[in-house]
Amino acid sequence: MYAVLLTALGVGGATVIGALLGFVFKKPSHKFNDIVLSFAAGVMLAAAVIGLVLPSLEYGGKTSIIVTVLGIFCGAFCLNLVDKLVPHLHKMTGVDIEAHPDKTEKLSKVLLFVIAIAIHNLPEGIAAGVSFGTGDSVQALTVAGGIALQNIPEGMVIIAPMLASGMSGGRTFVIALMTGIVEVLGTFIGYFAVSISTAILPFALAFAGGTMLYVISDEMIPETHAHGSERGATYSLLAGFSLMLVFDFLLG
Repeated sequence: MYAVLLTALGVGGATVIGALLGFVFKKPSHKFNDIVLSFAAGVMLAAAVIGLVLPSLEYGGKTSIIVTVLGIFCGAFCLNLVDKLVPHLHKMTGVDIEAHPDKTEKLSKVLLFVIAIAIHNLPEGIAAGVSFGTGDSVQALTVAGGIALQNIPEGMVIIAPMLASGMSGGRTFVIALMTGIVEVLGTFIGYFAVSISTAILPFALAFAGGTMLYVISDEMIPETHAHGSERGATYSLLAGFSLMLVFDFLLG
């Protein structure tokens, strides 16, 4: 339980670290963002496969392949549904915010921005919590590390649009902190869900893996290939993926 608590704080705290970096580097270049985000995508890809999908197959018994594939698609479908209900994160980076919105419009956009990020962060936290259900701390930390690393650039990019909308630095930081808290709550939800019933563990692992794979394919890769840094982004993704393979090999 102690390890889960530290993991939850680490996953949520990574968003806060990213937010603090966002105050320092208010306008990082697209190339820098793409390289960092691609590296995080590679880490998350390895974490999803090694820490979630493969363990799902291992714990699924005779019907493991059916349960795992079903879980992956259910996880992806749920995030697809979320994306239908709220704007994509890459569409909410502040590009379309008007120069002088009135107070009501400004508040609506900021609230929508926070809700969108919080909803996207919840399944990531659940994935971190579910991974502890296997009893393999190395795999669990692999998943949590991948999510935390992805949260740093995400925390960075949410700062600029809120500051540009006229919000104070203090309020902007509090909102960023709230998005991290959602991930902490998600971690505990995932952990206690599989602790109560180990029967759902294989499906829960695959479901969490599906959500991560969806985020990587639908959000992260398109974003990193949209500004002319495709080659660097590709090699950065491979570097992140390979790094996690090395860690898993050395610690496994």
